Amino acid sequence: MAKTTHDAPENPKVDPDDSSNQIKDPDEWTTGGEPMTGAQASYLKTLSEQAKEPKAFEPDLDKAEASKRIDALRKAVGTA
Repeated sequence: MAKTTHDAPENPKVDPDDSSNQIKDPDEWTTGGEPMTGAQASYLKTLSEQAKEPKAFEPDLDKAEASKRIDALRKAVGTA
């Protein structure tokens, strides 16, 4: 006999009370102090050029600070 949808286990991805996958503040990241990733560096450089804010890009930023600057620059260039 085939299972019906009401017999299937609930999908946690559609549970409105599931907060396990919410976006965390970069200051709370366990890896936030690590050097920014290559993807972050590339995106941050591109955004800083588009926003005409070259000082926003610093190659020695950590992941958390890079994320914050990316968010701010996305708002500045209208992509957020």
